[in-house]
Amino acid sequence: MNAPNQAPALAKNVAPVSHLDLPGAGQVYVAGQYAYIGHITNKEGLGTSILDVSDPKKPRLLAQIPVGDADSHSHKARVIGDIMIVNIERNMTAIGRKADELPKLRTQLRAALGRDPSHAELAEKLGVKESDIPAVEALEKKPYDQGGFKIYDVSDRARPKLTTHCKTHGRGVHRFDMDANYAYISTEMPGYVGNILVIYDIGNPAKPEEVSRWWLPGQHVAGGEKPTWSGRQNRLHHALRIGDRLWAGCWHGGVRVIDASDIRKPRTIGEYNYHPPFPEPSHTFMGLPKPIAGRRIAIAIDEEDHAQSAEELAKRRGRPHGCLWVFDVTELPKIQPLAIYEVSELDSPWSRAAPGRFGAHQFQEHMKGGDTLVYCAWFAGGLRIVDIADPLAPREVGYYIPQPAPGKVAPQSNDVDVDERGLVYLADRYAGFDILQFDGRK
Repeated sequence: MNAPNQAPALAKNVAPVSHLDLPGAGQVYVAGQYAYIGHITNKEGLGTSILDVSDPKKPRLLAQIPVGDADSHSHKARVIGDIMIVNIERNMTAIGRKADELPKLRTQLRAALGRDPSHAELAEKLGVKESDIPAVEALEKKPYDQGGFKIYDVSDRARPKLTTHCKTHGRGVHRFDMDANYAYISTEMPGYVGNILVIYDIGNPAKPEEVSRWWLPGQHVAGGEKPTWSGRQNRLHHALRIGDRLWAGCWHGGVRVIDASDIRKPRTIGEYNYHPPFPEPSHTFMGLPKPIAGRRIAIAIDEEDHAQSAEELAKRRGRPHGCLWVFDVTELPKIQPLAIYEVSELDSPWSRAAPGRFGAHQFQEHMKGGDTLVYCAWFAGGLRIVDIADPLAPREVGYYIPQPAPGKVAPQSNDVDVDERGLVYLADRYAGFDILQFDGRK
């Protein structure tokens, strides 16, 4: 189980160090000699794994934390010192948010019909089966109330202790950032459409205190704002703090730079939206700590959408895939795109496998892996290592495409991190965890 993956992998300048057959993961975060892995929905109900990676050839499992709720998943984990935060988010279901729409729809149909609507009439308007309506009504009566985040004391990595469960609203918390003082939480909240940024003071981990909120104009419907987009297309994915700025990926709303020098009054100071014409949403946005060639540089990465079938995948042929962006952010009121980096469909044998995704998803956050190297998890494209020393011409310097997890048609490299030694940690969305070594000198 701890030996390097014996199945052949496609690679350039990257060698396997070790492999674990862990359940699929949404995030891997490495701090010191420990790796923290947030698992995606799985039959085991597993939320978080903590590994000792002091010997990368023999990673040791120290602890595993269950989600503790059958309707939730906990697929993100971040750690600063001895404090770990994990998200709690509602599982996606076939019914989805139909229960949220039901009260308003029922009122509208009563007014139009002069009577209570039938299950068949409700189902037609909701776009579900008539047989689904009892389940929708059950969710209406007992809405999801577990969304939020949990804080753990991990001073003993083998015995993490729950400190508190801070509940938010709606589907709960997705990805987030944190430092020693604050947690920068992406969550739904009452009165808003889609995820917004809620900043919590975590100086006392037992009692997180909300200190401020930030959102896109149009999200705060309870405050009289009106979105100019449909549904939840424009929303916060998550924001990363670097210095006094927060860098926010805002889905189909593009990217934003937020001034956080006054933590109680975060304000937008830069924005850029490339939707349309680019179809894939903005996942992560991050300013680099040092200028390159005299420019202040930021990078963004899209999240490739999910094709549920070969037919759906065929309809997307010719459409641009999710990619990596390089921006000049020297003048924040005038953010300028400099370049994009894409992976050709010819560069992975699983680029057109369905159900699955081929395209970008996430890069390592806070640039722990090198001055100008960006390590990207590229779904069926595996790990891609991109050098942006020339911001106008990003250059691939290495890649590693693992074999698909058992029973799956394609690898789905979902998240990546890099430690102080330069070792690369790659997590698959379905199953599998690899520790890799990059050698760009080859």
